[in-house]
Amino acid sequence: MYQNVNTRETEMIYSPTHGPPPPYDSIDSLGKTAPNGSTWNPKNWSKVTILCVIAAVVVVIAGIIVGAVIGTRENSYPDYSALAYTLEDTYSGTGFFDNFDYFTGYDPTSGFVHYVDSEVADSQQYNLTYASSSSAILRVDTTDTDASTGRYSVRITSKKQYNSGLFVFDIVNTPYGCSTWNALWLSDPNNWPTNGEIDIVEAVNQATSGNQATLHTASDCKMNVKRKQTGTVLSKNCYNGTDNNAGCGVQGAPSTYGQALNTAGGGIYAMEWRPEGIRIWFFPRASIPSDIPTDVSNTTAPDPSTWPTPLADFPNTNCDISSHFRNQSIIANIDLCGTWAGATSVYSDEDHCPGLCSDFVAGNNTAFETAVWQWNSWRVYTAA
Repeated sequence: MYQNVNTRETEMIYSPTHGPPPPYDSIDSLGKTAPNGSTWNPKNWSKVTILCVIAAVVVVIAGIIVGAVIGTRENSYPDYSALAYTLEDTYSGTGFFDNFDYFTGYDPTSGFVHYVDSEVADSQQYNLTYASSSSAILRVDTTDTDASTGRYSVRITSKKQYNSGLFVFDIVNTPYGCSTWNALWLSDPNNWPTNGEIDIVEAVNQATSGNQATLHTASDCKMNVKRKQTGTVLSKNCYNGTDNNAGCGVQGAPSTYGQALNTAGGGIYAMEWRPEGIRIWFFPRASIPSDIPTDVSNTTAPDPSTWPTPLADFPNTNCDISSHFRNQSIIANIDLCGTWAGATSVYSDEDHCPGLCSDFVAGNNTAFETAVWQWNSWRVYTAA
């Protein structure tokens, strides 16, 4: 019965006596005829409306794509799987400083310092660099009572350059004290910032906040990505043209530098540099992994893939490590004052050091008795 009714209704609607059926696009969802000028009919849209709709669709699609890319990048992380390292270079013993060039001349960071050559540094009068069979020392002059043009200090640069590797630094003592700017780092001084800079250990003045590990690069290197580290992020843009070349820094705990580290007997800083990224670890003397040999006669290579979370992690997710870091020498120095340690906002306001930085350097020779680097050894491992 219901079929017959529906058939008759259909015949009445589409009967020739009632004219041809309306076009499909003029029948709404209830089977009723919509007005011929419906705004939902693309045939009735103006060119401006069509262009606006197309633009809106493009924006939506672009948003979806960008969102997907950002989401993927935020969740992506490089594969730091184990590499087969072998020992390439050992810096230790009485010949430690034979492997380095001594920087002289104007300090590039405007420090109130005279970097001296090896002849002056090794002289009995100053004795700023010396090495024994068990350790090497680099320090600031403590004899000049009127260093009115700057105090003697040392900056050494390894004669050999590297393009990757695992670098292990056995550190006994780190320098600290008002006006000091101390660093252990890698760079290509003749091609900076093109070939990048890796600051492994760096601190200024009393250094009570701990170590700061930082990268400095040319443009297009950012760390606004997933990272696995124990340190605190200070900045995410490594480009030297950002924020007065602050770099992308990571702050360690107070125990990672200065008097706190020295009192605990020092420790190991290790830096792995590979295409997947750059990672930096700090291990206190009492917590050095068993696969890091402290005996220089032991040539066994460590395996960073077994170590705990690093202090600083700089993955390649949004920074091409291989193109930003090349031909790096190992550099160690103690600067005085300069653009960081000597800045009023840091020297006076943050670290509460007395007077003007340059005046402090000139007239307080005994204050630099704590400005001493001491290392047991440096070792470099490379992977095939």
